[in-house]
Amino acid sequence: MHTKDENMRVLVAEDEEVLAELVATGLRRAGFAVDTVYSGDAALAYLGLHDYDVVVLDRDLPRVHGDEVARRLVADASRTRILMLTASASMEDRVEGLDLGADDYLGKPFEFPELVSRVRALRRRSARPVPPVLERHGLSLDTVRRTAHRDGQELDLSPKEFAVLQILLEADGAAVSAEELLERAWDANADPFTGAVRVAMSKLRGKLGEPALIRTVQGVGYAL
Repeated sequence: MHTKDENMRVLVAEDEEVLAELVATGLRRAGFAVDTVYSGDAALAYLGLHDYDVVVLDRDLPRVHGDEVARRLVADASRTRILMLTASASMEDRVEGLDLGADDYLGKPFEFPELVSRVRALRRRSARPVPPVLERHGLSLDTVRRTAHRDGQELDLSPKEFAVLQILLEADGAAVSAEELLERAWDANADPFTGAVRVAMSKLRGKLGEPALIRTVQGVGYAL
């Protein structure tokens, strides 16, 4: 079961303090829990203390270089994903950063919505791996072949319906909010209202047939 945005921890390691605080404020508005540090040694100290989903890591940090922070995270087999920031957006720089173990790369200056969407995408990769086949209540979902069956009968699901069903199955009986479904199954350009979720849920219920498997949990969301 994935954590929701507000449980997602991000460390911003950026020596330009004004920029660091701007990034942190924006990420908090997007619903993340954010800490800021202004040097590489402080970044390593915080990364050793807390379990971060993503670190937004400036490459040119004082005291301990951003490259060294990335190397140590990789050496420790950390699940923290690395979004590296750099003043140079040259191809050589990007390749070097990725070779060091960064998961993604953003050149300065950057557009803020892009930073948020990249952090979100990395969070999805930092979550626990999903088993290839999810099963519950006679439903079977093959996440590799992208097929779904109920009691042996194949279901004809749209990509969106498949994504919603996968999220519900991953929750293992726990309720999932409409907001979390929107954030995880719809892209950043989706209409930010939960009506889209209701429509998709209605279609998915119709395709799953009787007896009904998805229940609405009042004030919380949906559960399987």
